[in-house]
Amino acid sequence: MKRRHALLSPWAYGPHILFCIIFAAALSICPPLVRADTAPVTVGGPFTLTAPDGTTVTDETYRGKWLLVFFGYTSCPDICPTTLSSIAAAIKELGPDAAKLQPLFITVDPERDTPEVMGSFTAAFDPRIVGLTGSPQQIAAVSKAYGAYGVARQGEAGDNDYLMDHGTYIYIMNPRGQFVEGLDSDTPSSGIAAALDELVR
Repeated sequence: MKRRHALLSPWAYGPHILFCIIFAAALSICPPLVRADTAPVTVGGPFTLTAPDGTTVTDETYRGKWLLVFFGYTSCPDICPTTLSSIAAAIKELGPDAAKLQPLFITVDPERDTPEVMGSFTAAFDPRIVGLTGSPQQIAAVSKAYGAYGVARQGEAGDNDYLMDHGTYIYIMNPRGQFVEGLDSDTPSSGIAAALDELVR
């Protein structure tokens, strides 16, 4: 014998169930609430750091150029070399338009990454990538401005062969020093080049 299923009116479930149905329907068509007093997040800002040749540079040094900013360290075993290789390939793909761009590699490990170490490291990928270091206080300040981080995973006491946990974001800043776009560090060189090509042309 086949069972017959009756189609019940919403009123048959009781007033509480009906209220839930109406409330859920209303939520599905209403836009989410946004706090009117929420301030926009600012990425980037003034910094003072040291270039590979020992000169002091600031954010104003690179004003008028598109910046491609990546935080890492020279002893990084995987993410940093891979990302810098992708950045180097991307700026080669840009051709002459690469002159409008300045890639910056900012260390999160100022204790080991001296200006000379940074210069040798970045030059191995592309001489147009500038490695910047500074005092621990200067690195902390620029990291905070960009929302980046770097935390040492300490080994044995006195061990200088430690790894760093750090952010993996690539920041694209416009010639006025304003944040425009961010890319994941695993973005292929073609993806980085495509994003930059749309901006710098």
